Amino acid sequence: MGLRSVRNQPPIPLSGVVVPQGPPKSVADIESFITMLRVACEDRNVNERLGRLLSLPDAKRQALVHSWVSDLLIAEAPKDFIAAVACLSDDSIAERAYETIYRCKREPRPRLK
Repeated sequence: MGLRSVRNQPPIPLSGVVVPQGPPKSVADIESFITMLRVACEDRNVNERLGRLLSLPDAKRQALVHSWVSDLLIAEAPKDFIAAVACLSDDSIAERAYETIYRCKREPRPRLK
């Protein structure tokens, strides 16, 4: 199962943040989303926190993501980061993100010499 396209999703009402509306785009094309997953794979603390969020029941996760996005907007966080977080409100994207960070937590990373 690949990452689902966000094209057919209704826009998330975020003032000042552009959530995919134009040409078809998958979350794999959102660089900040990919970066967020990479950081979760490299940083144990981020992995655990994101893992807890993504393991919540769908409705709770969606409510928490909505609240987090609102807080990020108020804090004037970078728009690309807000868009990455907003992707986590989609059930199938969240499921796939959870699988990804769970898998990277279990697989040892090669050490650089």
